[in-house]
Amino acid sequence: MSLLRIQDLAIDFTTSDTVTHAVRDVDFTLDKGETLALVGESGSGKSISALSILQLLPYPMASHPAGSITFNGEEVIGAPNPILREIRGNKIAMIFQEPMTSLNPLHTIEKQIAEVLYLHKRMTGKEARARVIELLELVGLQHLTGRLNAYPHELSGGQRQRVMIAMALANEPDILIADEPTTALDVTVQAQILKLMKDIQAKMGMAILLITHDLGVVRKTADKVCVMKKGVIVEQGAVVDIFDNPQHAYTQALLAAEPRGEAVPLQDNAPIVMQGKNVKVHFPIKTGLFRKTTDYVRAVDGIDVEIRAGQTVGIVGESGSGKSTLGFALLQLNNSQGDIIFNGTSIQDMPEKELRDLRGDMQIVFQDPFGSLSPRMSIAQIIAEGLTVHFPKMSREEQDDAVVKALEEVGMDPALRHRYPHEFSGGQRQRIAIARAVVLKPKFIVLDEPTSALDMSVQAQIVELLRDLQVKHNLAYLFISHDLKVVKAMSHQVMVMQAGKVVESGTAQQIFEAPEKDYTKKLISAAFDLDILD
Repeated sequence: MSLLRIQDLAIDFTTSDTVTHAVRDVDFTLDKGETLALVGESGSGKSISALSILQLLPYPMASHPAGSITFNGEEVIGAPNPILREIRGNKIAMIFQEPMTSLNPLHTIEKQIAEVLYLHKRMTGKEARARVIELLELVGLQHLTGRLNAYPHELSGGQRQRVMIAMALANEPDILIADEPTTALDVTVQAQILKLMKDIQAKMGMAILLITHDLGVVRKTADKVCVMKKGVIVEQGAVVDIFDNPQHAYTQALLAAEPRGEAVPLQDNAPIVMQGKNVKVHFPIKTGLFRKTTDYVRAVDGIDVEIRAGQTVGIVGESGSGKSTLGFALLQLNNSQGDIIFNGTSIQDMPEKELRDLRGDMQIVFQDPFGSLSPRMSIAQIIAEGLTVHFPKMSREEQDDAVVKALEEVGMDPALRHRYPHEFSGGQRQRIAIARAVVLKPKFIVLDEPTSALDMSVQAQIVELLRDLQVKHNLAYLFISHDLKVVKAMSHQVMVMQAGKVVESGTAQQIFEAPEKDYTKKLISAAFDLDILD
């Protein structure tokens, strides 16, 4: 008997006037010690199928008109709450995609990990603390055992994800559901997290249901794979069979969707648009009763960078290396030292009013489009907001025309502009965020992890879109990413950052084909080979 069996599962979402058939005829099994991967584009039904196992979908809006989910032979759909409470977090645990929003910002790390121990094991405070320390050591966070009172915002992305894994493993579950557990992590931390999950699986014999869009990860970690499209499993089987001999056209398209190509050749004598000289961003460390500054976190420590019209400079490095901080410094969104020159004019310490006039020429696209788009504003209002600020004399009709053109440029249907962000997929929201930036016709754009939360096929589309926009408008890009495959496809120059400093820089060809520093070699190996998992 399989540990988990899903048969003919259907999921509907009902609103006041419509019924959406989100999932149909999903059928798979998961055995003890086995890893099954669910892959597919955003909206294919992967996560909601997994959430159904724990009955975490929002009822009565969500319903199961057909199908069965059995765990250890016991039906889960319609099970009473006492049985579900026994299963959730105890027999079946889940790691969510974004640890920053999944962890409670008001509770310490110790309190959050210990909570499941109090609920399911009835441990005392002393017993729970001992188990918390044991779990932190298990997930490679030995140095945090002396900082149990730390809060989520005080940890890096990789550390937060390890804390989530510690919480999930607290009660030694039979099944671990990992929903995009490495999406927002840099390549070396991603490899460490995956290796950690494999090691723990081998020790505990638990089964893993892995939801991911990273096919390289699937190939290295999974035993079986189910490919989903529009709520239906179109192909499933052993990983070797699916990857070596895919039968369905959609599976073939997914496997071929990796971002490819290289940056469009740079024009000779292209003018310098953005330049940073000896840029430093130091955050004070305050200690003691009177909060005196005793030291500094040197997030960016003496970096020189220049970006020309039509050029992409890629910035890579692990979490906490200072990539985003450098981008924010160039845009004067945080305090910095050194000199920052935009279009030949120094903007370092420029008065805010003068700087505000230049902001239309300097834009940013953030990593999480859902978090950066206001849920209370329509897409038309979001894109037009910058026009209202920078072109106050523009009429409403002219604004609407500009919004329509911007949406057309990024491949979106302008007829959808009166909808709200939650009505779009992740890839569509990222296109909207790009439209918001390009509608002002900027000269320089900081792209801060613009593809990390997207599936592989959508990543390839966004890379092509950014290339096309760059050629059309002669844009200068600072491209920040932990995904080295995307950086390779986009960048003319690459800077490798570690602990606030540039450890290596050169053309994309030099960095990817003949890296000199061990740190760069480690990043490239983790991104392209995943040898660390062997």
